[in-house]
Amino acid sequence: MALFRKFFYRKPPDGLLEITERVFVFDSCFTTDVFDDDKYQHYIGDIVSQLRSHFADASFMVFNFQEGESQSLLSNILSSYDMIVMDYPRQYEGCPLVTIEMIHHFLRSGESWLSLGQQNVLIMHCERGGWAVLAFMLAGLLLYRKQYIGEQSTLEMIYRQAPRELIQLLSPLNPMPSQIRYLHYISRRNVSAEWPPGDRALTLDCVILRNIPGFNGEGGCRPIFRIYGKDPLLATSNTPKVLFSTPKRSKYVRLYKKTSIAAATTTTTTTSISIHS
Repeated sequence: MALFRKFFYRKPPDGLLEITERVFVFDSCFTTDVFDDDKYQHYIGDIVSQLRSHFADASFMVFNFQEGESQSLLSNILSSYDMIVMDYPRQYEGCPLVTIEMIHHFLRSGESWLSLGQQNVLIMHCERGGWAVLAFMLAGLLLYRKQYIGEQSTLEMIYRQAPRELIQLLSPLNPMPSQIRYLHYISRRNVSAEWPPGDRALTLDCVILRNIPGFNGEGGCRPIFRIYGKDPLLATSNTPKVLFSTPKRSKYVRLYKKTSIAAATTTTTTTSISIHS
């Protein structure tokens, strides 16, 4: 079967990268360049024209990761081409992740669309700054559909599709450890009787900083930790609320420097926080 597919393989249209069969990513996701509206509309329109020529009988769904809640420019453009667009947030309170509920919705939607027929094609797109979340969600979909095995190797495979420095330009922190932890939740969904996992009480004992980011221009930082979650007093609200925050004034926040821990491999900040999410 693999040889059969290879024999009939067709190169994807310009502007798209094929991740796996019937799953593509816009190549604009791999750059920090900003298009003006006219250039962007021409870019999208040219790709759509190639898609319709390339997959004459196909139906298309686009997952777009954007900033804000208003209808995206991509949705406005593709609506004239009768293409389905589903907008998702490109971050959660500044972190390159989304909520478990949002992950669940994305996975079910992607799986359902691709399973409905062999003519259905899924395309991923993100606005500037959304590459980390797109990579994570795409890795989750591949694991969810059991097309790949291994959380870290799958995520690394996706990240290798873009220039290595892209993720460093978008965020001073490495998002992969947290993303891999969430990918474990996806891979082990069949082990637990409940998916997505429900809210439960958590205790944060310590935070481990394996690399000290240079936020102060001198190779150091004063980390302030915030924990976001649903308001326990408003069960029907999904608006995130700060459940805990360390003090913000510098005299109460320890300064960590790269030079001061050069001989150490790990810096551990110990605290005890009980959170009922």
